Amino acid sequence: MDSIRSAFENDPDMIDIVREFAAAFPERMASLETCLAEGDLPKLQSLAHQLKGAGGGYGFPQITEAAGSLEKVVKEGAELSVIKEKLELLCEILRAVVVPEAD
Repeated sequence: MDSIRSAFENDPDMIDIVREFAAAFPERMASLETCLAEGDLPKLQSLAHQLKGAGGGYGFPQITEAAGSLEKVVKEGAELSVIKEKLELLCEILRAVVVPEAD
């Protein structure tokens, strides 16, 4: 997967909060994966929903799209294999994000 960058990475007013958002990705991925492993689909759906909104707000439409897809399949009661596939795609996207370096 190609690297993913925030639309705001060159905006001096946004760069620090974009970095903070991206720094939380490992924790977010762990929470999403734990929800799936524990079968806590309502919480998984909620976390995906939150990430869907935040992705766009921080300039990452790819995150918004992938998180929205995950939220949708959970909400629709899709099979666990489909949910797992969508979660893996979202995590792959999160890992592909290039965090702008600090000045």
